[in-house]
Amino acid sequence: MKITIIGDGGWGTALGLLLRQNGHEVTIWGPFADYLAEVRARRENVRYLPGVPLPVAIVWTADPDAAAAGAEAFVLAVPSKFFAEVCRRFAGRIAPQTPVVSVTKGLCAESRRRMSEIAAEILRHDDISVLSGPSHAEEVARGLPTAVVVAAARNRQHAEIFQRLFSGPRFRVYTSCDPVGVELGGAVKNVIAIAVGVSDGLSFGDNSRAALITRGLVEMTRLAVSLGAQPETLAGLSGMGDLIVTCTSRHSRNRGVGERLGRGEKIAGILAGMNMVAEGVWNSRIVRQLARDRGVEMPISEQVHGFCYENLDPQQALVALMARDSKPE
Repeated sequence: MKITIIGDGGWGTALGLLLRQNGHEVTIWGPFADYLAEVRARRENVRYLPGVPLPVAIVWTADPDAAAAGAEAFVLAVPSKFFAEVCRRFAGRIAPQTPVVSVTKGLCAESRRRMSEIAAEILRHDDISVLSGPSHAEEVARGLPTAVVVAAARNRQHAEIFQRLFSGPRFRVYTSCDPVGVELGGAVKNVIAIAVGVSDGLSFGDNSRAALITRGLVEMTRLAVSLGAQPETLAGLSGMGDLIVTCTSRHSRNRGVGERLGRGEKIAGILAGMNMVAEGVWNSRIVRQLARDRGVEMPISEQVHGFCYENLDPQQALVALMARDSKPE
């Protein structure tokens, strides 16, 4: 098939490489023509996926018309902060019956909605699928074994289409009928990963890390279920699986941000020095407000919002979490 990936970041590039290896025609759209010319010339996405050689057969373009022309499926791989803006560039260029999957792990700051909901509204497409799971771009691009899940919003056949497109010897794809749970797991785990990074930065050890991951999963599940997800989805690849990898991996930007906070750096300085996006920083504000709106208790996420937006001292956060009222698990 001829597939267009909207987003030239590390994840979009890794998926483009995977799809090309599976025998598909791949076009990757990015917003800056000058940078894409550099990618073409060097056959390497130095800024977002360094060290991974890219085949000359992948087409790179900054022209939305050229990117959309003839495409039989679309992959939305744009950071959540820019997702709506980029979708607007493709409004009217994607036919309603064309399979579309969002692989962005985040929420909309203005409306607090999921990415697939934003895409469906802007693109006038009522069947946006979602893909998530423990899948660092650096490892997928290098062919390390990975498993993810894709969920259809309405038409299960679209999920099965993307299952076939992405599946390969080292990339296993499961299907789900719970896009709400799949998408929320991918968004909220980034927030919890910042808390785990802070704990690591403070050298709190394995006990603390395990407690934060476990109780973080509880928070993720509470919020997702309140928004219509199936609780078992959060025990799967897009919930527990993605949470574990994001909270423990050296590739995790969100855990890395937290670790630097725990060592005493300020959030503004950390973000200023980053090329790529740490979705958990932006999404901590959205998750906090969603939880408050729905009356969902999320104490770890509350503290992460404090780290990112209120200059909360990490040691004070520990006191706040440990001094909470005793209760049954």
